Amino acid sequence: MNKNYIIPNEWSIIEEGFNKDNVKSSESLFSIGNGALGQRANFEEDYSGPSFQGSYIGGIYYPDKTRVGWWKNGYPEYFAKVLNAPNWIGIQIKINKTNLDLNTCKIQNFKRELNMKEGWLSRSFNAVLATGEEIEVISKRIISIAHNEVGAIKYSVKAVNFSGEITFKPYLDAGIVNQDSNYDEYFWDILNIEKGTNEGCILAKTLKTNFYVGTAMSVSFSHNNKKVDLEQTTNVQEKKLTYSYNLKINQGDTVTIYKYASYVTSLNYKEEKLVKAGLKNVQQASELGFDILLQEQVNSWAAIWKTSDIKIEGDIKAQQGIRFNIFQLNQTYLGTDSRLNIGPKGFTGEKYGGSTYWDTEAYCIPFYMATKDASVAKNLLLYRYNQLDKAIENAEKLGFKNGAALYPMVTMNGEECHNEWEITFEEIHRNGAMIYGIYNYVNYTKDFEYIPKYGLEVMIGVARFWHQRANFSAAKNKYVILGVTGPNEYENNVNNNFYTNYLAKWCIEYAIESLQKIKTEYAQDYKRVLAKTNLTEEETKQWLQVADNMYFPYSEKNKVYLQQDGFLDKELIPVAELSVEDRPINQKWSWDRILRSCYIKQADVLQGMFFFEDQFSKEEIERHFDFYEPLTVHESSLSPCVHSILAASIDRIPKAYEQYVRTSRLDLDDYNHEVDEGCHITSMAGTWMSIVQGFGGMRVKNGLLSFNPQIPKKWKSYTFTINFRGNVINVYKSQNECKFSNESGNEMTILVDNEKIKIPSKQLITV
Repeated sequence: MNKNYIIPNEWSIIEEGFNKDNVKSSESLFSIGNGALGQRANFEEDYSGPSFQGSYIGGIYYPDKTRVGWWKNGYPEYFAKVLNAPNWIGIQIKINKTNLDLNTCKIQNFKRELNMKEGWLSRSFNAVLATGEEIEVISKRIISIAHNEVGAIKYSVKAVNFSGEITFKPYLDAGIVNQDSNYDEYFWDILNIEKGTNEGCILAKTLKTNFYVGTAMSVSFSHNNKKVDLEQTTNVQEKKLTYSYNLKINQGDTVTIYKYASYVTSLNYKEEKLVKAGLKNVQQASELGFDILLQEQVNSWAAIWKTSDIKIEGDIKAQQGIRFNIFQLNQTYLGTDSRLNIGPKGFTGEKYGGSTYWDTEAYCIPFYMATKDASVAKNLLLYRYNQLDKAIENAEKLGFKNGAALYPMVTMNGEECHNEWEITFEEIHRNGAMIYGIYNYVNYTKDFEYIPKYGLEVMIGVARFWHQRANFSAAKNKYVILGVTGPNEYENNVNNNFYTNYLAKWCIEYAIESLQKIKTEYAQDYKRVLAKTNLTEEETKQWLQVADNMYFPYSEKNKVYLQQDGFLDKELIPVAELSVEDRPINQKWSWDRILRSCYIKQADVLQGMFFFEDQFSKEEIERHFDFYEPLTVHESSLSPCVHSILAASIDRIPKAYEQYVRTSRLDLDDYNHEVDEGCHITSMAGTWMSIVQGFGGMRVKNGLLSFNPQIPKKWKSYTFTINFRGNVINVYKSQNECKFSNESGNEMTILVDNEKIKIPSKQLITV
């Protein structure tokens, strides 16, 4: 695949020229969604070449039976997967009975555009069929933000060199499978196919989980821009509803089909009302018409961009990269439903099952807090609070007691559904991310009340887990945590991973600090939570004994904390000395070779220094950065952003820029050779942080927003907007000045390079 085929543009992702080798990658890159549902950018017409068909609905999943070679006690029985939902986009096109298929036609003037500013996907091309007819096709598709159960397509066909007959066959297809199914199972049971005049609906139910989904469509036509009513032929198959329409056309004529569709689910409707609700949605969409739906879409995205846009002058690829990341984040999650979360691939693919990982708490919460409002981030935290009982069950399955909670590595409903022992049992650092998410939220929003109402119960469960998971080492006279996998998944079953041990200590200390504050300031909540959890003062003393005596591997020679006990036993060969043929090592090397190597998949020790920057000196961070970054292959999407932010914090702006480009264009330039599987959605929040927290230096210090703005040499300027505790501030940084504009109705006090600056309401200050 050509890694550089996406044309640089400030507001659009553009592909020109049709290359079959790029089809699956483009299906990922040009994906569209609205936070509740989404789909890969599959063609509406038939395509017989390699393709990865995918449409997805938030919250609808299937428990795919676990498939492992060697079953171990504690494994989950299933891997939860977001379901490939019934396909609503399909429109088969026939020209004089010859099928339109870009895999078999001669294609000219092909252009595909994802307009991020306005939220629509378009294609245009000329196709010469094997029988000689040439047509010009222009299509546009949206998934509506304003009507979050609705999508719409406008698909026009022009007869370039012939007169004859054109046939449109719009359909709904529920005969869909997941490409990542463990046993090639079919996940849907078709209950009803409702046909009608120019509209219809398929009602289906997921096997095992019993989610009910109605998929509805409505179609209409125009001929040379005049609405026409065409005779309909209906074909009902076991899992598919197809309507057929024929029209005689002359050379130069243009025929347009408008297709409106809707997903409705039992998450929001009673089962018996789904068909009616789906048909009502498409009827209303049809009455509004495509142009009005499109204008509403433009307005919706204008509102989103007003608070979330980052503008970069002087570097068009950097500008395109950050807007692509922000666009995909907003397509994936808008924060309106606390039952939903953010899967690593969002609505762009099936890898990772579409489930929730620790990425949400570690990377995504800051983006949503600062670009929307506190309630959106709070919903992400409530998602975990509402699953606390399942986290306690997960811990019990592994032998933990007394209400200890282990949050899952992968989940849809709170149950662990990941089945690799080195992840399921060992990558326990994820538990700490749950608490860090709470801390980050409270520190940013000042909503401490969240802790006594909800967060404290989670903190107690997690502290109990760390207390039980650590054991006392007589040899070291310290508490140790054995047999773990840190964020660097290129090491498994290691002892005393620094990041894991540090998180464990911090989680316990933060829980006890919070308990003390709640005891004096929220006495009723304190009594309620202690009664509910049976927590005693004696138990918290035992926690502190572990925290106060936690062991951290350290090299006196190198003056660095070690990633794990045996790290210096490895041969430390910098990544720069690896041959190009060896990269990426996760696709070129055996797992045995990777595990024995010194190479780091993503920030590990440095992840801890990113989280707890204020607990380490600048010199310590520099020393650890210089030791670990040269050994890091960045083969996790979550790696470059952390390194970019840390590099900026130690004034290594060229390195920060290098890593920013990598994180922002990870998918657009396909750094890891896997974008055909879907985009890396959760790491895109890290891209946002690379600018705001990295180059902008934004932190919260003593309750004040703090900035230390820096700028890469290649950029003329950058601008971003922050919502901080209901006050909106716009930050502008150029090569020779920095401006702060207070957009809110209150005076704001901020820190710039640790100096206090007051900005009156609606005023601009230049620094």
